[in-house]
Formats: sequence, C-alpha cells, structure tokens
Amino acid sequence: MSDKILSVGIDLGTATTQLVLSELTIENIASVFTIPRVYITDKKVLYKSEIIFTPISENLLIEVDKIKEFVTREYQRAGIAKKDIQMGAVIITGETARKENASQVLQALSGYAGDFVVATAGPDLESIIAGKGACSHQYSQEHHTSVVNIDIGGGTSNLAVFREGDLIDTGCFDIGGRLIRLDPLTHKILYIAPKLQTIIADKKLSLAIGQVVNRADLDDLIHEMVSVLEQSVGIVNDSPYYQLLQTNHGLKLNYEIKCVSFSGGVADAILEEQPFTNEFQYGDIGILLGRALRKSKIFEQKKVIKSAETIRATVVGAGSHTTDVSGSTITYISDVLPIKNIPVLKLAASDEVATREILAGIIQDKIRWFTLENEVQQVALAINGEKNPSFSRVEDYAIAIVHGMKESIDKRIPLIIVVREDMAKVLGQCLYAQLPRNYPFVCIDSVEVQNGDYIDIGNPVIEGAVLPVVVKTLVFN
Repeated sequence: MSDKILSVGIDLGTATTQLVLSELTIENIASVFTIPRVYITDKKVLYKSEIIFTPISENLLIEVDKIKEFVTREYQRAGIAKKDIQMGAVIITGETARKENASQVLQALSGYAGDFVVATAGPDLESIIAGKGACSHQYSQEHHTSVVNIDIGGGTSNLAVFREGDLIDTGCFDIGGRLIRLDPLTHKILYIAPKLQTIIADKKLSLAIGQVVNRADLDDLIHEMVSVLEQSVGIVNDSPYYQLLQTNHGLKLNYEIKCVSFSGGVADAILEEQPFTNEFQYGDIGILLGRALRKSKIFEQKKVIKSAETIRATVVGAGSHTTDVSGSTITYISDVLPIKNIPVLKLAASDEVATREILAGIIQDKIRWFTLENEVQQVALAINGEKNPSFSRVEDYAIAIVHGMKESIDKRIPLIIVVREDMAKVLGQCLYAQLPRNYPFVCIDSVEVQNGDYIDIGNPVIEGAVLPVVVKTLVFN
C-alpha cells in the first residue's frame, strides 16, 4: 500500500536561504501480521524556490519576519497551502547556526509543516549533511573508495570523508565566497572577514573596506585560501595560514583520500566553465574562488567526481517514517520517553573492531560532531553490534559507551543507544551496571539507522514490551 506526502525542506545558510517542496511516495512493505515498515519509494521535486540572500540585521541576527515572509510567498507561488504539508525539515547552518535567535526562527516556522525535523547544524553536522546531499557516501560505497566532499558556501568550507559508505572524518575551514563582499558595479570593497584581514595585514596586501579592489592582491589572497584547501585534503603545502583558517579542526589525514567532490554555492563556479560576464556579479569573491580551485593541485593530484547537487546539497526533502518497533530485547528507564528529533551518530564498521579504550576515544571524538557553540547536544548513538557476542565483548561495548559519552552523562543527558543486531537486552543490562544509579537511558535493537537520520521513540506499548520507533531520513534532491 503506497501513500503520497508533501514535504518541505528549508535551508538557512550563512549566505543564502532556499526552499524545496517535494512529493514523497511512501510504501508500507509489511504484511498484515508484521510490524509496519514504511519506506520512501519515490521522490519528486515539485517546486524549487528562488535562492535569496539570508536576511541578517545590522546587529547580526536573522530577521525572523523576513524568513516567514519568504516561506509564505514561496508557498503561494507553488500554489500550496500550509495545511497540505505533512512533513518538513529546517536546517540552519554556517554562521546563522551561531546566531542567538536560531530558536526564534524555528518557532516562527513551526506552523509551516506538520512535523518539522529541525537541525541547527554546527560545522561537523553541516559537513555530514552536505556530503550526503552530494551523494559522496554512495559513490564511496559503489566504487569501494574514499571520497572527501568539500562543501564551499558563503562563510565556510565543510569537509566530510566517506570510505566504503562509512563516514570516517569531518573538518571545517573559514573559506567561502562571501568572506569579501563588494559592489558588483563599482568593485568597491564593502566587507572583509576578520581572519582574511589578518592575512592581508601579514602579507601587506592593498585590500581595504571602502577601496576599489586591487585585483592582483585579491588573486594573491585567494591563492592562500586555495593553498589551505589543498593542504586540507592531504596535498603537501605547509601553508602558514592552515591553522588560522580552521573553523574548529581539520581532517586527521591518517588515511588516504582518493576522490574529491564539491558542493555548495562556489561549486557551480568550479565545475561549470560558465562565461560569467561580471566576475563580481554576486557581490562577492565566489566566482574567483571557484575558478582558482579549478586550476588547483586538487584537480592534478586527486580524482574529482561530480556531486549530485551543488548549491542545494543541504536542502532536505524531509523524513521517511520507517516505523519500527524494538521488541523483546529492549531496556529503558521509562521517564525518558517520549523523545523526538534526536540526531543519529552511527559508528563506522571499522570503529567497532577496536579495543574498548580506542572505541571510547572514537565515540568521544565523534560526539563532538554534534557540539554547537561548545554545548554538547543529545544524540542517539548507533552501533551495528554482533550476532552472538560473548559477555565480555558486550561489556567492552558498555564500558566504551559510558567512557566515550562521559560529557553527556556528567550533564545527565539521557543516553540513547540503537543497535542493529539483536543484543539490546544484554547491552542494556551491562550499561545499567556501568551508569550512575537510576541514570536515564534507552537501549533498543533491530533498528536500521544512518548518520544524518533523526529518531523519535514513543511511549512503551503492549504492557511495556515494545517501543515504537520512527526514523526520519533527510531526503536529498
């Protein structure tokens, strides 16, 4: 039995905001006697909005009313009423995620889709979402290779590395198309980002706000940015500005990167040799940065693959409701439930073969992907687990989880563990023994999730034996 639902995706980025309306065909593939399992079998983009510059006021706050007007106007243009839309996702990324009123934006938009998945994505989560939007994870799986996706937006370049379909690393740099803004007609500089001002002063370049741009010096500055991006993917450069331009951290680079894909607004200027009549037509350096990257060592030394999406990589079509129930082998402390829209952190298969000490370190490291403004967020930790594990192996998992998630546990953030194999009962008992007394946690199994998914867990049903689970998958165009 199939059903069609209308879904909206809104992406609020540093530079641009956009909206996509999609029709998702969802199908329940279960028989009469089994649990409902709902999958997205088809997706059709019905409407793509114009891409507008994100409205930011003089005191650097998102202008909530203008976002609301934009969404209302685009719904009208698409000929769709608010009440028709069952699902949606708002992704707030880049600089806008750091603005104090991101939560106000979400409240303002709350009436615009039935069940919004809301992600305020810090640099690492943004990298993951963009990498999945570009389908780099899929390419790495199908071609048994490693791919780094570089998502270059207005303010940052977000990197996500996938190997054989698994996400293994992320990084972020303050390199983007709108770090210098200028008048498209007079070429007078209107804005220079603080970190670029540091480089300009260090190199004694003639670039200043209020002056007409000096092209030779601007090319020199862009060359430094490109050099940092080359180094970011393992090309030996030793740039003096590599540390300066890191947003939070670079890639570990203790593995080989074979392929590179590009997404984000600047990617259009990298991958398509468009004959731009005015290279400052967008009032920024995005076109010049893209052209410089096209001539960089990345194209000489790596295999560059075409991404599925460039500028719309972080726009989402919203969630597939894979409704699962986790049955006989659950463990939970019931006052945790229900929970909604918890982002999933899925460990790579290669992580799980590590010793308990190394696994704890990996968990601790990857939890930071979900940190926003140094605040640890609640996540659902997903592992594959093992078919018939020994008790000591399950204990290894429990100890690694408790040590790896120490920061969350210290703040008494409820622990959510999702296991693919049927081992939640024994893992839950081991966790119970390791955690502080009466610590709130849920451990469920037989549920399939991926990085970039969001999970809801409902109140227990059937006398507490079953927990209804909804996995919402971000659907990319």
